[in-house]
Amino acid sequence: MLTAAITRSIPTYADAVARFCIEGAAAQLQGDLERGINACIECCDRHADANATALDAIDAHGRYRSFSFAQMKELSARVANALVAQGVKPGDVVAGLLPRTPELVATVLGTWRAGAVYQPLFTAFGPKAIEHRLQMSGARLVVTNTANRSKLSEIVTCSSIATVREPGEHLPESDVDFRDVLDAQSASFEPVLRTGTDLFLMMSTSGTTGLPKGVPVPLRALLAFGAYMRDAVDLRPEDRFWNIADPGWAYGLYYAITGPLLLGHATTLYEGGFTVDSTYDIIERLGITSLAGSPTAYRLLKAAGPDVAARIKGRLRVVSSAGEPLNPEVIRWFNTELDVPIHDHYGQTELGMVVNNHHGLAHTIRPGSAGFAMPGYRVAVLDEASSELAPNQPGQLAIDIAGSPLLWFTGYWRQDTPAISGGYYRTGDNVELEPDGSVSFIGRADDVITSSGYRIGPFDVESALIEHQAVSEAAVIGVPDPERTEIVKAFVVLSQGYDATPALAEELSQHVKRRLSAHAYPRAIEFVDSLPKTPSGKIQRFILRKMEADKQSNT
Repeated sequence: MLTAAITRSIPTYADAVARFCIEGAAAQLQGDLERGINACIECCDRHADANATALDAIDAHGRYRSFSFAQMKELSARVANALVAQGVKPGDVVAGLLPRTPELVATVLGTWRAGAVYQPLFTAFGPKAIEHRLQMSGARLVVTNTANRSKLSEIVTCSSIATVREPGEHLPESDVDFRDVLDAQSASFEPVLRTGTDLFLMMSTSGTTGLPKGVPVPLRALLAFGAYMRDAVDLRPEDRFWNIADPGWAYGLYYAITGPLLLGHATTLYEGGFTVDSTYDIIERLGITSLAGSPTAYRLLKAAGPDVAARIKGRLRVVSSAGEPLNPEVIRWFNTELDVPIHDHYGQTELGMVVNNHHGLAHTIRPGSAGFAMPGYRVAVLDEASSELAPNQPGQLAIDIAGSPLLWFTGYWRQDTPAISGGYYRTGDNVELEPDGSVSFIGRADDVITSSGYRIGPFDVESALIEHQAVSEAAVIGVPDPERTEIVKAFVVLSQGYDATPALAEELSQHVKRRLSAHAYPRAIEFVDSLPKTPSGKIQRFILRKMEADKQSNT
Protein backbone atom coordinates (compact mmCIF):
# COMPACT_ATOMS: atom_id res chain seq x y z
CA MET A 1 0.00 0.00 0.00
CA LEU A 2 2.85 2.40 0.81
CA THR A 3 4.48 1.71 -2.55
CA ALA A 4 1.24 2.30 -4.42
CA ALA A 5 0.82 5.65 -2.68
CA ILE A 6 4.18 7.07 -3.80
CA THR A 7 3.71 9.80 -6.38
CA ARG A 8 6.09 11.79 -8.53
CA SER A 9 5.92 14.14 -11.48
CA ILE A 10 6.35 12.51 -14.85
CA PRO A 11 7.72 14.04 -18.06
CA THR A 12 5.40 14.99 -20.87
CA TYR A 13 5.22 12.89 -24.00
CA ALA A 14 6.20 15.87 -26.16
CA ASP A 15 9.34 16.47 -24.10
CA ALA A 16 10.31 12.78 -24.28
CA VAL A 17 9.96 12.77 -28.07
CA ALA A 18 11.93 16.00 -28.42
CA ARG A 19 14.87 14.82 -26.33
CA PHE A 20 15.05 11.26 -27.63
CA CYS A 21 18.32 10.24 -29.27
CA ILE A 22 19.60 6.79 -30.06
CA GLU A 23 22.95 7.56 -28.42
CA GLY A 24 21.18 8.31 -25.15
CA ALA A 25 19.27 5.04 -25.38
CA ALA A 26 22.48 3.11 -26.05
CA ALA A 27 24.13 4.78 -23.06
CA GLN A 28 21.68 2.89 -20.82
CA LEU A 29 23.61 -0.31 -21.65
CA GLN A 30 26.89 -1.41 -20.11
CA GLY A 31 28.13 -2.95 -23.34
CA ASP A 32 28.71 -1.39 -26.72
CA LEU A 33 26.57 -2.43 -29.70
CA GLU A 34 29.54 -2.14 -32.04
CA ARG A 35 32.51 -3.23 -29.92
CA GLY A 36 30.92 -5.90 -27.76
CA ILE A 37 27.76 -6.67 -25.78
CA ASN A 38 26.26 -9.68 -24.02
CA ALA A 39 22.59 -9.93 -22.99
CA CYS A 40 23.43 -11.83 -19.79
CA ILE A 41 25.70 -9.02 -18.64
CA GLU A 42 22.98 -6.48 -19.40
CA CYS A 43 20.17 -8.46 -17.72
CA CYS A 44 22.09 -10.04 -14.86
CA ASP A 45 25.81 -9.53 -14.20
CA ARG A 46 25.86 -5.75 -13.96
CA HIS A 47 23.17 -5.87 -11.27
CA ALA A 48 24.75 -8.69 -9.23
CA ASP A 49 26.91 -6.64 -6.86
CA ALA A 50 23.98 -4.94 -5.12
CA ASN A 51 22.56 -8.25 -3.87
CA ALA A 52 19.22 -7.21 -5.36
CA THR A 53 16.43 -9.68 -6.03
CA ALA A 54 16.13 -10.85 -9.62
CA LEU A 55 13.29 -13.36 -9.39
CA ASP A 56 10.31 -14.03 -7.16
CA ALA A 57 9.11 -17.52 -8.09
CA ILE A 58 5.96 -19.32 -6.95
CA ASP A 59 5.58 -22.93 -8.05
CA ALA A 60 2.36 -24.74 -8.95
CA HIS A 61 1.89 -25.76 -5.29
CA GLY A 62 2.22 -22.21 -3.99
CA ARG A 63 5.77 -22.55 -2.66
CA TYR A 64 7.80 -19.35 -2.85
CA ARG A 65 11.50 -18.94 -3.67
CA SER A 66 13.57 -15.82 -4.21
CA PHE A 67 16.75 -15.52 -6.29
CA SER A 68 19.22 -12.64 -6.30
CA PHE A 69 21.03 -11.39 -9.40
CA ALA A 70 24.21 -12.86 -7.89
CA GLN A 71 22.58 -16.30 -7.66
CA MET A 72 21.27 -16.04 -11.22
CA LYS A 73 24.76 -15.04 -12.38
CA GLU A 74 26.16 -18.28 -10.93
CA LEU A 75 23.30 -20.37 -12.34
CA SER A 76 23.71 -18.81 -15.77
CA ALA A 77 27.43 -19.65 -15.69
CA ARG A 78 26.67 -23.30 -14.88
CA VAL A 79 24.14 -23.39 -17.74
CA ALA A 80 26.61 -21.80 -20.17
CA ASN A 81 29.30 -24.34 -19.25
CA ALA A 82 26.78 -27.17 -19.71
CA LEU A 83 25.72 -25.83 -23.11
CA VAL A 84 29.30 -25.56 -24.33
CA ALA A 85 29.93 -29.13 -23.12
CA GLN A 86 27.03 -30.19 -25.36
CA GLY A 87 28.63 -28.51 -28.37
CA VAL A 88 26.70 -25.23 -28.36
CA LYS A 89 28.65 -22.42 -30.00
CA PRO A 90 28.05 -18.66 -30.23
CA GLY A 91 25.18 -18.05 -32.65
CA ASP A 92 23.65 -21.53 -32.15
CA VAL A 93 20.00 -21.76 -31.12
CA VAL A 94 18.98 -23.28 -27.78
CA ALA A 95 15.25 -23.93 -27.39
CA GLY A 96 13.40 -23.96 -24.08
CA LEU A 97 10.25 -26.04 -23.59
CA LEU A 98 9.79 -25.21 -19.93
CA PRO A 99 7.09 -23.88 -17.59
CA ARG A 100 7.50 -20.62 -15.68
CA THR A 101 10.22 -21.82 -13.31
CA PRO A 102 13.67 -20.62 -12.16
CA GLU A 103 15.18 -23.21 -14.54
CA LEU A 104 13.58 -21.32 -17.43
CA VAL A 105 15.21 -18.03 -16.43
CA ALA A 106 18.56 -19.75 -15.84
CA THR A 107 18.35 -21.37 -19.29
CA VAL A 108 17.61 -18.05 -20.97
CA LEU A 109 20.45 -16.23 -19.20
CA GLY A 110 22.90 -19.09 -19.66
CA THR A 111 22.15 -19.28 -23.37
CA TRP A 112 22.87 -15.57 -23.71
CA ARG A 113 26.00 -15.89 -21.57
CA ALA A 114 27.38 -18.43 -24.03
CA GLY A 115 26.67 -16.06 -26.93
CA ALA A 116 23.90 -18.34 -28.18
CA VAL A 117 20.32 -17.59 -29.24
CA TYR A 118 17.32 -18.52 -27.09
CA GLN A 119 14.13 -19.85 -28.73
CA PRO A 120 10.92 -20.11 -26.65
CA LEU A 121 8.58 -23.08 -27.09
CA PHE A 122 5.18 -22.63 -25.43
CA THR A 123 4.39 -25.58 -23.18
CA ALA A 124 0.84 -25.88 -24.55
CA PHE A 125 2.23 -26.64 -28.03
CA GLY A 126 1.80 -30.11 -29.46
CA PRO A 127 4.52 -32.02 -31.33
CA LYS A 128 3.65 -30.57 -34.76
CA ALA A 129 3.93 -26.95 -33.60
CA ILE A 130 7.20 -27.73 -31.82
CA GLU A 131 8.64 -29.59 -34.79
CA HIS A 132 7.96 -26.73 -37.19
CA ARG A 133 9.70 -24.23 -34.94
CA LEU A 134 12.73 -26.45 -34.33
CA GLN A 135 13.12 -27.11 -38.05
CA MET A 136 12.86 -23.38 -38.75
CA SER A 137 15.54 -22.44 -36.23
CA GLY A 138 17.85 -25.45 -36.54
CA ALA A 139 18.10 -25.55 -32.73
CA ARG A 140 21.20 -27.34 -31.45
CA LEU A 141 19.67 -28.30 -28.09
CA VAL A 142 16.24 -28.37 -26.42
CA VAL A 143 15.91 -27.92 -22.65
CA THR A 144 12.64 -29.33 -21.29
CA ASN A 145 11.17 -31.07 -18.25
CA THR A 146 9.64 -34.52 -17.80
CA ALA A 147 6.08 -33.21 -18.12
CA ASN A 148 6.79 -32.01 -21.68
CA ARG A 149 9.45 -34.55 -22.72
CA SER A 150 7.00 -36.94 -24.45
CA LYS A 151 6.13 -34.31 -27.07
CA LEU A 152 9.70 -34.41 -28.34
CA SER A 153 9.57 -38.21 -28.76
CA GLU A 154 7.11 -37.74 -31.63
CA ILE A 155 9.51 -35.49 -33.56
CA VAL A 156 11.57 -37.46 -36.07
CA THR A 157 14.58 -35.16 -36.36
CA CYS A 158 14.75 -33.63 -32.91
CA SER A 159 17.75 -31.78 -31.51
CA SER A 160 19.75 -33.02 -28.53
CA ILE A 161 17.64 -32.94 -25.38
CA ALA A 162 18.44 -31.88 -21.82
CA THR A 163 15.67 -32.62 -19.33
CA VAL A 164 14.96 -31.19 -15.89
CA ARG A 165 14.25 -34.30 -13.82
CA GLU A 166 12.51 -34.35 -10.46
CA PRO A 167 13.62 -36.92 -7.85
CA GLY A 168 12.36 -40.38 -8.71
CA GLU A 169 11.69 -39.57 -12.37
CA HIS A 170 13.45 -41.50 -15.14
CA LEU A 171 14.87 -40.15 -18.38
CA PRO A 172 15.54 -41.74 -21.77
CA GLU A 173 19.16 -42.85 -22.03
CA SER A 174 19.85 -40.31 -24.77
CA ASP A 175 18.83 -37.35 -22.59
CA VAL A 176 21.12 -35.10 -20.60
CA ASP A 177 20.06 -34.88 -16.95
CA PHE A 178 19.95 -31.09 -16.73
CA ARG A 179 20.19 -30.69 -12.96
CA ASP A 180 22.96 -33.28 -12.54
CA VAL A 181 25.00 -31.70 -15.30
CA LEU A 182 24.60 -28.21 -13.81
CA ASP A 183 25.74 -29.39 -10.41
CA ALA A 184 28.97 -30.64 -11.99
CA GLN A 185 29.73 -27.34 -13.77
CA SER A 186 31.81 -24.41 -12.67
CA ALA A 187 29.95 -21.31 -11.43
CA SER A 188 32.28 -19.16 -13.53
CA PHE A 189 31.96 -18.46 -17.26
CA GLU A 190 33.22 -15.38 -19.06
CA PRO A 191 30.33 -13.98 -21.16
CA VAL A 192 30.85 -14.17 -24.93
CA LEU A 193 30.68 -10.69 -26.43
CA ARG A 194 28.64 -10.14 -29.58
CA THR A 195 27.55 -7.09 -31.58
CA GLY A 196 24.21 -5.31 -31.81
CA THR A 197 23.30 -7.03 -35.08
CA ASP A 198 23.93 -10.52 -33.71
CA LEU A 199 20.86 -12.44 -32.56
CA PHE A 200 19.95 -13.28 -28.97
CA LEU A 201 16.34 -14.45 -29.50
CA MET A 202 14.62 -16.51 -32.20
CA MET A 203 10.88 -15.94 -32.06
CA SER A 204 7.97 -17.15 -34.16
CA THR A 205 4.81 -15.42 -35.31
CA SER A 206 1.59 -16.84 -33.91
CA GLY A 207 0.73 -18.66 -37.15
CA THR A 208 -2.99 -17.87 -36.92
CA THR A 209 -3.39 -17.57 -40.71
CA GLY A 210 -0.51 -19.75 -41.93
CA LEU A 211 2.64 -21.48 -40.80
CA PRO A 212 4.57 -19.50 -38.18
CA LYS A 213 7.45 -17.42 -39.51
CA GLY A 214 10.76 -16.99 -37.75
CA VAL A 215 11.43 -13.59 -36.19
CA PRO A 216 15.15 -13.06 -35.50
CA VAL A 217 15.76 -10.59 -32.67
CA PRO A 218 19.16 -8.83 -32.60
CA LEU A 219 20.82 -7.53 -29.45
CA ARG A 220 20.07 -3.94 -30.38
CA ALA A 221 16.41 -4.72 -29.60
CA LEU A 222 17.44 -4.32 -25.95
CA LEU A 223 17.24 -0.56 -26.50
CA ALA A 224 13.57 -0.81 -27.43
CA PHE A 225 12.73 -3.30 -24.65
CA GLY A 226 14.24 -1.00 -22.04
CA ALA A 227 12.42 2.04 -23.42
CA TYR A 228 9.07 0.26 -23.13
CA MET A 229 9.68 -0.72 -19.51
CA ARG A 230 10.67 2.84 -18.59
CA ASP A 231 8.20 4.94 -20.62
CA ALA A 232 5.11 2.74 -21.05
CA VAL A 233 5.15 0.40 -18.04
CA ASP A 234 6.82 3.10 -15.91
CA LEU A 235 8.65 0.46 -13.89
CA ARG A 236 10.00 2.07 -10.72
CA PRO A 237 12.52 0.77 -8.16
CA GLU A 238 9.84 0.62 -5.47
CA ASP A 239 7.44 -1.44 -7.62
CA ARG A 240 6.73 -5.14 -7.24
CA PHE A 241 6.27 -6.19 -10.87
CA TRP A 242 4.36 -9.13 -12.31
CA ASN A 243 3.79 -9.75 -16.01
CA ILE A 244 1.40 -12.72 -16.14
CA ALA A 245 2.08 -13.39 -19.83
CA ASP A 246 3.83 -16.70 -20.55
CA PRO A 247 7.51 -16.39 -21.62
CA GLY A 248 6.72 -18.89 -24.38
CA TRP A 249 5.38 -15.85 -26.26
CA ALA A 250 6.82 -12.48 -27.19
CA TYR A 251 5.15 -10.27 -24.59
CA GLY A 252 6.19 -12.62 -21.80
CA LEU A 253 9.76 -13.19 -22.97
CA TYR A 254 10.36 -9.57 -23.98
CA TYR A 255 8.71 -7.96 -20.96
CA ALA A 256 8.36 -10.53 -18.17
CA ILE A 257 12.00 -11.63 -18.32
CA THR A 258 14.20 -9.48 -20.57
CA GLY A 259 12.73 -6.03 -19.86
CA PRO A 260 12.60 -5.97 -16.05
CA LEU A 261 15.93 -7.76 -15.62
CA LEU A 262 17.51 -5.33 -18.07
CA LEU A 263 16.50 -2.50 -15.69
CA GLY A 264 17.90 -4.41 -12.70
CA HIS A 265 14.39 -5.00 -11.41
CA ALA A 266 12.98 -8.21 -9.97
CA THR A 267 10.40 -10.09 -12.00
CA THR A 268 7.72 -12.52 -10.84
CA LEU A 269 6.93 -15.98 -12.22
CA TYR A 270 3.99 -18.18 -11.24
CA GLU A 271 4.14 -21.75 -12.50
CA GLY A 272 0.42 -22.45 -12.14
CA GLY A 273 -2.28 -21.69 -14.70
CA PHE A 274 -4.29 -18.49 -14.68
CA THR A 275 -7.27 -18.25 -12.34
CA VAL A 276 -8.93 -15.21 -10.86
CA ASP A 277 -8.32 -16.43 -7.30
CA SER A 278 -4.63 -17.22 -7.84
CA THR A 279 -4.08 -13.84 -9.49
CA TYR A 280 -5.60 -11.96 -6.58
CA ASP A 281 -3.75 -14.24 -4.12
CA ILE A 282 -0.34 -13.42 -5.62
CA ILE A 283 -1.05 -9.70 -5.89
CA GLU A 284 -1.96 -9.70 -2.20
CA ARG A 285 0.80 -12.08 -1.07
CA LEU A 286 3.71 -10.37 -2.83
CA GLY A 287 2.39 -6.82 -2.74
CA ILE A 288 2.33 -6.47 -6.53
CA THR A 289 2.00 -2.81 -7.58
CA SER A 290 2.65 -3.04 -11.34
CA LEU A 291 0.72 -5.70 -13.26
CA ALA A 292 0.98 -6.54 -16.97
CA GLY A 293 -0.96 -9.04 -19.07
CA SER A 294 -3.59 -9.54 -21.75
CA PRO A 295 -7.20 -8.33 -22.14
CA THR A 296 -8.36 -11.95 -21.95
CA ALA A 297 -7.14 -12.20 -18.35
CA TYR A 298 -8.54 -8.79 -17.47
CA ARG A 299 -11.97 -9.65 -18.87
CA LEU A 300 -11.99 -12.74 -16.64
CA LEU A 301 -11.16 -10.60 -13.61
CA LYS A 302 -14.04 -8.31 -14.52
CA ALA A 303 -16.41 -11.24 -15.04
CA ALA A 304 -15.71 -12.50 -11.51
CA GLY A 305 -17.23 -9.30 -10.18
CA PRO A 306 -16.40 -6.49 -7.76
CA ASP A 307 -16.93 -8.50 -4.58
CA VAL A 308 -14.04 -10.83 -5.44
CA ALA A 309 -11.89 -7.88 -6.50
CA ALA A 310 -12.48 -5.87 -3.34
CA ARG A 311 -9.58 -7.54 -1.50
CA ILE A 312 -6.98 -5.85 -3.72
CA LYS A 313 -8.76 -2.59 -4.47
CA GLY A 314 -6.24 0.25 -4.27
CA ARG A 315 -3.20 -2.05 -3.98
CA LEU A 316 -2.07 -1.76 -7.61
CA ARG A 317 -0.40 1.41 -8.88
CA VAL A 318 -0.57 0.70 -12.63
CA VAL A 319 -1.83 -2.04 -14.95
CA SER A 320 -0.54 -2.56 -18.51
CA SER A 321 -2.37 -4.47 -21.25
CA ALA A 322 -1.14 -5.92 -24.54
CA GLY A 323 -2.05 -8.58 -27.08
CA GLU A 324 -5.28 -7.16 -28.50
CA PRO A 325 -7.27 -3.95 -28.01
CA LEU A 326 -8.51 -3.26 -24.51
CA ASN A 327 -12.27 -2.76 -24.33
CA PRO A 328 -13.33 0.61 -22.83
CA GLU A 329 -15.70 -1.15 -20.41
CA VAL A 330 -12.76 -3.09 -18.94
CA ILE A 331 -10.87 0.19 -18.51
CA ARG A 332 -13.82 1.73 -16.66
CA TRP A 333 -14.20 -1.36 -14.46
CA PHE A 334 -10.54 -1.32 -13.40
CA ASN A 335 -10.78 2.37 -12.57
CA THR A 336 -13.97 1.89 -10.54
CA GLU A 337 -13.57 -1.51 -8.91
CA LEU A 338 -9.77 -1.79 -8.51
CA ASP A 339 -8.98 1.92 -8.30
CA VAL A 340 -6.11 1.61 -10.77
CA PRO A 341 -5.43 2.98 -14.26
CA ILE A 342 -5.15 0.26 -16.90
CA HIS A 343 -3.48 1.38 -20.12
CA ASP A 344 -3.60 -0.20 -23.56
CA HIS A 345 -0.29 -0.93 -25.32
CA TYR A 346 0.20 -2.08 -28.92
CA GLY A 347 2.94 -4.13 -30.51
CA GLN A 348 3.82 -7.27 -32.43
CA THR A 349 6.32 -10.10 -32.14
CA GLU A 350 8.15 -8.42 -35.01
CA LEU A 351 8.32 -5.05 -33.28
CA GLY A 352 7.96 -5.32 -29.56
CA MET A 353 5.70 -2.57 -28.25
CA VAL A 354 5.56 0.57 -30.38
CA VAL A 355 2.29 2.44 -29.69
CA ASN A 356 1.30 2.94 -26.07
CA ASN A 357 -0.79 4.81 -23.58
CA HIS A 358 2.32 5.47 -21.52
CA HIS A 359 2.14 5.25 -17.74
CA GLY A 360 5.49 7.03 -17.54
CA LEU A 361 4.75 9.95 -19.88
CA ALA A 362 2.03 12.55 -19.55
CA HIS A 363 -0.35 12.69 -22.51
CA THR A 364 -4.06 12.47 -23.25
CA ILE A 365 -5.56 9.05 -22.56
CA ARG A 366 -8.67 8.15 -24.55
CA PRO A 367 -10.49 4.83 -23.95
CA GLY A 368 -10.35 2.76 -27.12
CA SER A 369 -7.12 4.41 -28.31
CA ALA A 370 -3.88 2.48 -28.64
CA GLY A 371 -2.04 5.65 -27.62
CA PHE A 372 1.00 7.37 -29.09
CA ALA A 373 4.11 6.11 -30.85
CA MET A 374 6.79 5.34 -28.28
CA PRO A 375 9.67 7.87 -28.43
CA GLY A 376 12.13 6.41 -30.91
CA TYR A 377 9.41 5.44 -33.40
CA ARG A 378 7.43 7.28 -36.04
CA VAL A 379 4.16 5.73 -37.18
CA ALA A 380 2.03 6.54 -40.21
CA VAL A 381 -1.33 5.49 -41.61
CA LEU A 382 -1.10 4.38 -45.25
CA ASP A 383 -3.70 4.00 -47.98
CA GLU A 384 -3.62 1.21 -50.56
CA ALA A 385 -1.20 3.26 -52.68
CA SER A 386 1.20 3.56 -49.71
CA SER A 387 0.56 7.28 -49.33
CA GLU A 388 0.36 8.69 -45.82
CA LEU A 389 -3.16 9.63 -44.75
CA ALA A 390 -4.28 12.66 -42.77
CA PRO A 391 -6.10 12.25 -39.43
CA ASN A 392 -9.52 10.60 -39.30
CA GLN A 393 -8.95 8.57 -42.45
CA PRO A 394 -8.82 4.78 -41.96
CA GLY A 395 -5.81 2.96 -43.34
CA GLN A 396 -3.04 0.55 -42.40
CA LEU A 397 -0.70 1.27 -39.53
CA ALA A 398 2.93 1.39 -40.65
CA ILE A 399 6.28 2.11 -39.06
CA ASP A 400 8.42 4.70 -40.83
CA ILE A 401 11.78 2.91 -40.95
CA ALA A 402 13.97 6.00 -41.41
CA GLY A 403 12.14 7.84 -38.63
CA SER A 404 12.30 4.96 -36.14
CA PRO A 405 15.82 4.47 -34.76
CA LEU A 406 14.55 1.94 -32.19
CA LEU A 407 13.09 -0.33 -34.91
CA TRP A 408 15.08 -3.58 -34.92
CA PHE A 409 13.09 -5.91 -37.21
CA THR A 410 14.56 -6.25 -40.71
CA GLY A 411 12.73 -9.32 -42.03
CA TYR A 412 11.61 -12.87 -41.33
CA TRP A 413 14.13 -15.65 -40.90
CA ARG A 414 15.26 -16.89 -44.30
CA GLN A 415 12.13 -15.87 -46.18
CA ASP A 416 10.72 -12.83 -47.94
CA THR A 417 9.03 -10.08 -45.96
CA PRO A 418 6.53 -8.27 -48.21
CA ALA A 419 5.43 -6.15 -45.25
CA ILE A 420 8.71 -4.21 -45.57
CA SER A 421 8.86 -2.02 -48.67
CA GLY A 422 9.04 1.60 -49.70
CA GLY A 423 10.59 2.67 -46.41
CA TYR A 424 7.80 1.27 -44.21
CA TYR A 425 6.97 -1.82 -42.20
CA ARG A 426 3.25 -2.50 -42.64
CA THR A 427 1.65 -4.05 -39.58
CA GLY A 428 -1.51 -5.41 -41.22
CA ASP A 429 -3.66 -3.57 -38.66
CA ASN A 430 -6.25 -0.98 -39.67
CA VAL A 431 -6.28 2.22 -37.62
CA GLU A 432 -7.09 5.91 -37.74
CA LEU A 433 -4.71 8.68 -36.79
CA GLU A 434 -6.37 11.20 -34.49
CA PRO A 435 -5.69 14.96 -34.78
CA ASP A 436 -3.61 14.86 -31.58
CA GLY A 437 -1.30 12.19 -33.05
CA SER A 438 -2.75 9.22 -31.18
CA VAL A 439 -3.80 6.00 -32.92
CA SER A 440 -7.27 4.46 -32.77
CA PHE A 441 -7.48 0.75 -33.53
CA ILE A 442 -10.05 -0.61 -36.02
CA GLY A 443 -8.94 -4.21 -36.54
CA ARG A 444 -6.78 -6.53 -38.57
CA ALA A 445 -7.10 -5.79 -42.29
CA ASP A 446 -8.84 -9.12 -42.86
CA ASP A 447 -11.18 -8.58 -39.86
CA VAL A 448 -12.81 -5.36 -41.12
CA ILE A 449 -16.45 -5.84 -42.16
CA THR A 450 -17.98 -4.15 -45.22
CA SER A 451 -21.75 -3.73 -44.87
CA SER A 452 -23.96 -1.55 -47.09
CA GLY A 453 -20.90 0.45 -48.09
CA TYR A 454 -19.78 1.00 -44.49
CA ARG A 455 -16.47 -0.28 -43.13
CA ILE A 456 -17.04 -1.63 -39.62
CA GLY A 457 -14.27 -2.50 -37.19
CA PRO A 458 -15.07 -5.53 -35.01
CA PHE A 459 -13.42 -3.96 -31.97
CA ASP A 460 -16.06 -1.22 -31.62
CA VAL A 461 -18.92 -3.70 -31.81
CA GLU A 462 -17.26 -6.09 -29.37
CA SER A 463 -16.59 -3.25 -26.94
CA ALA A 464 -20.25 -2.16 -27.07
CA LEU A 465 -21.40 -5.72 -26.45
CA ILE A 466 -19.14 -6.23 -23.45
CA GLU A 467 -20.66 -3.14 -21.82
CA HIS A 468 -23.84 -5.17 -21.33
CA GLN A 469 -23.90 -7.00 -18.01
CA ALA A 470 -25.01 -10.24 -19.69
CA VAL A 471 -21.87 -10.44 -21.85
CA SER A 472 -18.62 -11.93 -20.59
CA GLU A 473 -16.81 -12.05 -23.96
CA ALA A 474 -17.69 -11.35 -27.58
CA ALA A 475 -16.17 -11.77 -31.04
CA VAL A 476 -17.55 -10.18 -34.19
CA ILE A 477 -17.15 -11.16 -37.85
CA GLY A 478 -18.76 -10.34 -41.17
CA VAL A 479 -20.85 -13.00 -42.90
CA PRO A 480 -21.92 -12.81 -46.57
CA ASP A 481 -25.27 -11.18 -47.28
CA PRO A 482 -26.84 -10.72 -50.75
CA GLU A 483 -28.20 -7.25 -49.94
CA ARG A 484 -25.52 -5.71 -47.74
CA THR A 485 -22.37 -7.55 -48.94
CA GLU A 486 -21.85 -8.57 -45.31
CA ILE A 487 -23.77 -8.35 -42.08
CA VAL A 488 -22.30 -8.17 -38.60
CA LYS A 489 -22.52 -11.43 -36.65
CA ALA A 490 -21.55 -11.67 -32.99
CA PHE A 491 -20.47 -14.75 -31.05
CA VAL A 492 -21.25 -14.13 -27.39
CA VAL A 493 -20.12 -15.86 -24.20
CA LEU A 494 -22.68 -15.06 -21.50
CA SER A 495 -21.94 -14.02 -17.94
CA GLN A 496 -22.96 -16.40 -15.20
CA GLY A 497 -26.69 -16.34 -14.46
CA TYR A 498 -27.90 -15.41 -17.95
CA ASP A 499 -29.72 -17.71 -20.39
CA ALA A 500 -29.28 -17.78 -24.15
CA THR A 501 -32.71 -16.70 -25.42
CA PRO A 502 -33.97 -14.96 -28.58
CA ALA A 503 -35.16 -12.12 -26.37
CA LEU A 504 -31.64 -11.58 -24.98
CA ALA A 505 -30.17 -11.70 -28.48
CA GLU A 506 -32.54 -8.95 -29.58
CA GLU A 507 -31.76 -6.95 -26.45
CA LEU A 508 -28.02 -7.14 -27.19
CA SER A 509 -28.52 -6.10 -30.84
CA GLN A 510 -30.55 -3.08 -29.78
CA HIS A 511 -28.03 -2.23 -27.08
CA VAL A 512 -25.23 -2.01 -29.67
CA LYS A 513 -27.46 -0.11 -32.07
CA ARG A 514 -28.11 2.52 -29.40
CA ARG A 515 -24.53 2.65 -28.18
CA LEU A 516 -22.75 2.55 -31.55
CA SER A 517 -24.74 3.28 -34.70
CA ALA A 518 -27.70 2.21 -36.79
CA HIS A 519 -25.52 0.32 -39.28
CA ALA A 520 -22.84 -1.28 -37.08
CA TYR A 521 -24.91 -3.50 -34.82
CA PRO A 522 -25.00 -7.32 -34.98
CA ARG A 523 -27.93 -8.54 -37.06
CA ALA A 524 -27.09 -12.10 -36.02
CA ILE A 525 -26.01 -13.32 -32.59
CA GLU A 526 -24.88 -16.82 -31.66
CA PHE A 527 -24.35 -17.78 -28.04
CA VAL A 528 -21.29 -19.95 -27.47
CA ASP A 529 -19.53 -21.49 -24.47
CA SER A 530 -16.10 -20.16 -25.45
CA LEU A 531 -14.25 -18.32 -28.21
CA PRO A 532 -11.34 -19.72 -30.24
CA LYS A 533 -8.08 -18.12 -29.14
CA THR A 534 -4.40 -18.44 -29.73
CA PRO A 535 -2.41 -19.88 -26.81
CA SER A 536 -1.45 -16.29 -25.95
CA GLY A 537 -5.12 -15.30 -25.65
CA LYS A 538 -5.90 -13.46 -28.90
CA ILE A 539 -9.33 -14.11 -30.40
CA GLN A 540 -9.06 -16.07 -33.67
CA ARG A 541 -11.79 -14.50 -35.77
CA PHE A 542 -10.58 -16.33 -38.86
CA ILE A 543 -11.68 -19.62 -37.25
CA LEU A 544 -15.15 -18.17 -36.70
CA ARG A 545 -15.26 -17.02 -40.33
CA LYS A 546 -14.28 -20.49 -41.51
CA MET A 547 -16.91 -22.11 -39.28
CA GLU A 548 -19.54 -19.78 -40.70
CA ALA A 549 -18.43 -20.44 -44.28
CA ASP A 550 -18.63 -24.20 -43.68
CA LYS A 551 -22.16 -23.81 -42.32
CA GLN A 552 -23.28 -21.88 -45.37
CA SER A 553 -21.69 -24.32 -47.80
CA ASN A 554 -23.60 -27.17 -46.16
CA THR A 555 -27.01 -25.50 -46.44
